[in-house]
Amino acid sequence: MGAMAGTAGELAGIVESAAGGDTVAFGRIMAAHDDELYRICMAVGRDPAIAADAVQSAWSIAWRKLGSLRQPERLRPWLVSVAVNEVKKLLKQRQRRLGRELPLDQAEEAGGVDPVTGIAAFDLRAALERLDPDDRALLAMRYVAGFNASELSVALGLSPSGTRTRLERLLRRLRQELE
Repeated sequence: MGAMAGTAGELAGIVESAAGGDTVAFGRIMAAHDDELYRICMAVGRDPAIAADAVQSAWSIAWRKLGSLRQPERLRPWLVSVAVNEVKKLLKQRQRRLGRELPLDQAEEAGGVDPVTGIAAFDLRAALERLDPDDRALLAMRYVAGFNASELSVALGLSPSGTRTRLERLLRRLRQELE
């Protein structure tokens, strides 16, 4: 995640300029958040093409709707939620087209992998693949983006306590599956 502005006032100015059509200001927002949005979309979508398409769609939506963002300090959670919604939408479209579950990506680099670590990583990847996109999105926002409960609640539209409860249940379920 790139740093965008030093103060809340500077951030508000950049967001306001971008919302008013300033392409340079919007470019600064994109430069600061594009890599992170891609990483999160990869964690949710598990496919580079879907992640790239989701991020591209998210930027298009952000350009059109940035003026609706009332609190510029909420820019990052808002952008992430837009990107996550786009990747989930693309996954649903792909599932309808394919008519089956998404395959587990089994591409691994040859050699040099500790068998125990490799098995644990495979088990975790398989467990994550079995989660629905909403659960993968929650994990990505928490552990890839590093969102706290307040930021997660904004992105998910839940209360902070409801968000924490949902995350705790999800982690408990993953731990049980991996035991």
